[in-house]
Amino acid sequence: MKEFRIPRLAAGGVITNYHCTSSCRHCLYACGPKRKKDYIDRDTLVENLEKIKSMGCRSVHVGGGEPFLNEDGLAMVLETCANQGVCVEYVETNSSWYRDEPRARRLLGGFRKLGLSTLLVSMSPFHAEHIPFFKVKGVVEACRRTGMGVFAWISEFYPEIDALGDEKTHRLSEFAERYGSDYLKKIPSRYWVHFGGRAVETFAPVFGLKPLKQVLSENRGGCRELADTSHFHLDLHGHYIPGLCSGLAVEREDLGGTLSPRKYPLLTTLYSSGISGLLDMAAQEFGFAPESVYFSKCHLCLSIRKYLAEKPGFDTVELRPEGFYENV
Repeated sequence: MKEFRIPRLAAGGVITNYHCTSSCRHCLYACGPKRKKDYIDRDTLVENLEKIKSMGCRSVHVGGGEPFLNEDGLAMVLETCANQGVCVEYVETNSSWYRDEPRARRLLGGFRKLGLSTLLVSMSPFHAEHIPFFKVKGVVEACRRTGMGVFAWISEFYPEIDALGDEKTHRLSEFAERYGSDYLKKIPSRYWVHFGGRAVETFAPVFGLKPLKQVLSENRGGCRELADTSHFHLDLHGHYIPGLCSGLAVEREDLGGTLSPRKYPLLTTLYSSGISGLLDMAAQEFGFAPESVYFSKCHLCLSIRKYLAEKPGFDTVELRPEGFYENV
């Protein structure tokens, strides 16, 4: 079995919470109103930042969930990052917290004083199902008036969302009715979507399913993307999410060393033997019976992990965080 280790961290961020006002259909981390309202505490944040620095990274972005749902908590995050000598590149927000411009300007002005220079403002048809667009426009304007930089993710959707009206939310079906029945199918060519989390079920019927044998034959060898640290995350529980594979976790203290197959049987199997190895393990040891068709290897992997997470008596530190599999 090939050893699996994360020796360095390139670029990434800190997840402050999984609670969110929205349950977006593409959400990689299965965030939403049903997730616990836990927020990262100072001690966990400091330990995360110390680990991140020790592994070669000196800047982070801050995301969730929705970080602005705990304004005092977000202020603590900004202060702590500054005290630890870690630059905050941007904070992600869906703008649900917006009420009026004076309040938004006061809030953003305070965060500017704490060193925040840029907001990533979510702007997509997925978010438009939950957030009236006037809130997004209000946050962008408040940023302009306070000197806060705006990274609109992504601005290409602005005219399409705005044309539907900014006072209420809009279902994806409304976008399809106005812009074409293949609207959802075209989104991944315009907007980066990782086909994990809820995106699996959202896009599987759009792009179609393949026979199980084809999925396995097209994905021989280990899942080496698990070692990718070009966009890493450490969360409020001190979990590292390997390779953007949400619902899988490495405990923070194990970063840098070789992961134990005894402690991390699923991850080490995936890394060395790929989805075929995980399927064999799940079928032979835990009675998993696969369907005949899947969208992708990630679809199959998520199905296996959800089966294991819900299996009575099965427990591993790898299938974290709590609440992911119930909300995906």
